[in-house]
Amino acid sequence: MSVNPTSATFIAEADPDNPGWLRWGLSDPSLFNAQVMAPLIARVEDGAKCRVRMFPERRHANVSCKFVHGGVLLALADISLFAGLRLMRDSDAKGSVTLDMSSQFISGAQIETPLDAVVEILDETGRMAFMRGLIEQEGRKVASYAGTLRKFPKR
Repeated sequence: MSVNPTSATFIAEADPDNPGWLRWGLSDPSLFNAQVMAPLIARVEDGAKCRVRMFPERRHANVSCKFVHGGVLLALADISLFAGLRLMRDSDAKGSVTLDMSSQFISGAQIETPLDAVVEILDETGRMAFMRGLIEQEGRKVASYAGTLRKFPKR
């Protein structure tokens, strides 16, 4: 499959394997999200939060082979910012960038147990979105995070 490197778009489509959830990803399967993080599913909850779920595998483990690598947790948090903006505000996050993100690791995340990033939009301007979230696993807090996205005008 030949893909134009500047044409990747976000995909959010009904997931027949998980009713009420959307498959979340990029149209270009050669990019980071598909290569490292996939599969991902997402849904909006109560109109105020977006939940992005990943399914950690052994390839996501840290050197102890017991817990999900911190870099994977940070990637999940970052991806959730874009999914949240797209799904909660129907904003085209393509071309947007993460200006900053802070995080606090609270506990380890288990391999082979679904992991959720639950994000909310605190405020939004014409060019910025201010967001925060929690990464959870089976109701237990794994990490907290906050981030700012710089939105770019549609062309």
